[in-house]
Amino acid sequence: MRAVKGQMSEAFATVAFLSVSGGLQDAYTYVSRGKVFANAQTGNIVLLAQGICEGRWDLALHYLVPLLCFSLGIAAAEIIRENLKKAERIHWRQIVLLCEILLLLAVGFVPRSLDVLANAMVSFSCAMQVQAFRKVDGYAFASTMCIGNIRSCMDSLCAYCRTRDRRNLSKAVRYFGVIFLFALGAAIGVTMYEWFGIRTIWASCLLLSAGFVLMFIKSEVEKKSV
Repeated sequence: MRAVKGQMSEAFATVAFLSVSGGLQDAYTYVSRGKVFANAQTGNIVLLAQGICEGRWDLALHYLVPLLCFSLGIAAAEIIRENLKKAERIHWRQIVLLCEILLLLAVGFVPRSLDVLANAMVSFSCAMQVQAFRKVDGYAFASTMCIGNIRSCMDSLCAYCRTRDRRNLSKAVRYFGVIFLFALGAAIGVTMYEWFGIRTIWASCLLLSAGFVLMFIKSEVEKKSV
């Protein structure tokens, strides 16, 4: 027997909170901040191109800003990783979560007249998360978007049907769980908006805080050596 240290940041329990938060953030910016996708930048690129072609530069700017901020968020997460990856008392991914929580807390105070700023902040936050958290139980995934997870889910399911290898089925179930949780987060975001308006984003702060606390748990998995 040999002990293999696992990262709690990759555990499904942690990923569950991040996925619900990701869905909520996307629903929040679309429903309450001018139909902009915080996570799905492909949609923003299409709408940006539409604005340019129609000569609607205000519309183009509306979608260009979150796109640029998403790119900057990825760079910010990498800077944090490079400078804090050797930290012992706190994991660098927890620093990313703290930055997200503070940003989203501030978004709840941004008035609707400054939707461009709010969308920029949420997109920046989402990018940090998708860059920092890229695995669930050792499998590549995304907590703030679904297209890659859907592909991986169906790929694993087809592999199971072909080989009957239960590891493929387990992998497919994990991806399905992440997709379901993302959709659940979006549903929560839409429902909460009716009651809390632009303050709905604070629910993401609570979800990310739960993920932050879970990461203090030291995960150690024992595997049999072959």
